[in-house]
Amino acid sequence: MTTSQPTVLIVGGGPAGLSAALHLDELGIRAVVVDRQVRPGGHAADFTCKASPECVRCGACMVTDRASLLKQRSGISWMAPAAVAGCRQNGGFHVDIRKADGDMGLKADAVILTTGFTPFDPSEKPYGYRKGSNGNVITHLELEVMLHGQGTVRRPSDGALPETIAFIQCVGSRDLVLGRPWCSCVCCGSALRMAKRIQQENPSVKATFFYIDVQSFSRNFDTVYADFKTKIRMVRAIPGDVVGTADDRLRVGYFDPVERRYTEEIFDMTVLSVGMGPNPDTPEIARIFGVALDRFGFLGKAPNGVFVAGSAVQPMGIADSMASGVAAAKSALKYLAKNRG
Repeated sequence: MTTSQPTVLIVGGGPAGLSAALHLDELGIRAVVVDRQVRPGGHAADFTCKASPECVRCGACMVTDRASLLKQRSGISWMAPAAVAGCRQNGGFHVDIRKADGDMGLKADAVILTTGFTPFDPSEKPYGYRKGSNGNVITHLELEVMLHGQGTVRRPSDGALPETIAFIQCVGSRDLVLGRPWCSCVCCGSALRMAKRIQQENPSVKATFFYIDVQSFSRNFDTVYADFKTKIRMVRAIPGDVVGTADDRLRVGYFDPVERRYTEEIFDMTVLSVGMGPNPDTPEIARIFGVALDRFGFLGKAPNGVFVAGSAVQPMGIADSMASGVAAAKSALKYLAKNRG
């Protein structure tokens, strides 16, 4: 594929990749987006609007808007499902792309890597989580999908409206034993906003929020957080275990910070806020494009002509990922201007 117009390859079509592609297109630069998933938006494509009832700036609608714009822009090529298989650099980037209908080569003048994140698998934690089991312990990403698709929360086991829900934070984050000491940044705000939205639709639902501490997630955080605390019970403790009961409920055990003793409570449903980590294919993508990895496996320093953005670099929310994608696009434009005269 040859053209006199500069071409930027974007690997990953989540919030950062979409934003980078749209910014380049607005300035007349051709963008080719390669993604493993047919649908643009990455994990965020399944995120639900958390307005309760007013907008809380969660960013979910911005992903939908950008995915729609992508389809309208003739200057952006969406290539999916597809994956990068190799790259040779000689007067540009000669990239091998593997597709279901056959492999192809692409000549790019610059590359932006926005390969996103993978959620922590909590199956080995003592919380009774089993993916696909229709159990009542789910992750906050699965709750996002549920609210996005059904518009309401239901117990997977029987479809009933839960009367009590426990939200457990920092599952696979800030855990030195697992070698994952970083904060995933977005879980606190996401979980609290979903809890409030659930209560907005079903005021009888009682939500309990188990946490280490709460990360700031809004420009007017103090006011917003004060409002959350009037509706959501806050417990500064991380449960040690979650065990199913004979009547299909969940027994959550934790050290009560007020009573200073171990206690147990029964809930209808438990939501685990799982941490963000590097994608399994990140080391291979880094090798192909000569990008360094940081000590946790996220993308680090990149060579000339290659730029990194979004949650492939570090955990970040939708708005920050979009801003990171635009920043990478601007850096790519400066590189193209310098290297193409």
